[in-house]
Amino acid sequence: MSAKTAKTTTTAKPKAKEPSAFIKLYLIAYNAVQVGGWSYILYQLINYYILQGAEFRAQITLWDYTRVAVIIFQNAAFVEILNAAFGLVKSNPVVTTFQVFSRMMVVVGVVMATPTGKVSPGLPIALFAWAITEIIRYGYYALNIVKVVPHFVVFLRYTTFIALYPIGVTGELLCFWWAQNYAKEHSVWSVEMPNKWNATFSYFTLLWIVMLGYIPIFPQLYLHMFAQRRKILGGSSAAAAPASQKKKAH
Repeated sequence: MSAKTAKTTTTAKPKAKEPSAFIKLYLIAYNAVQVGGWSYILYQLINYYILQGAEFRAQITLWDYTRVAVIIFQNAAFVEILNAAFGLVKSNPVVTTFQVFSRMMVVVGVVMATPTGKVSPGLPIALFAWAITEIIRYGYYALNIVKVVPHFVVFLRYTTFIALYPIGVTGELLCFWWAQNYAKEHSVWSVEMPNKWNATFSYFTLLWIVMLGYIPIFPQLYLHMFAQRRKILGGSSAAAAPASQKKKAH
């Protein structure tokens, strides 16, 4: 064996282990179900605000209309944390946890916990951004498993977030804002002294901690998506340039 061959052999990266057929089937099914669920939620939004009239909206709130689907499919995103933690997917478990937690907090800890969160103007904004994002994202994941991803799907996956991410965060923060005052006045999920645990807990304070947490966390997640976009959409052209220049130099 020549030195050149030996060097190539020692520096070659081992191929990533392919997931089993069962895991692939499970991931395809999970992502497909999520695409269907968020497509239904998007249909509900369109039906509620466009297809139906004011009389329909006077009889039922948006939350009451979309509640069941949102609770099921948003909270099902918790499975993504487990998938990342157990290495079933390549996603970063920490990044995934922050993304999933923020939305679950909005649904469970804000909208479900307070009547003011249910009527926040941020709710339709958040649901709209979430629905489009998740339809594209889960669809991309499902197609990627079978290695059949049209370029326009890749483009949508790594481009639409530029607008949808800030829109979704704006909706989430509006939901928090609408809920925090009610949580303070009614001591929602709070523990006050005196009690047998000799401890106190303010849910109002927790809501503000989470809201303020968006300040350092959102830019990092947003920039992470831009880095991913450059890697996926800009990788081929960036890699091709040095090779072309090298060819000309010879």
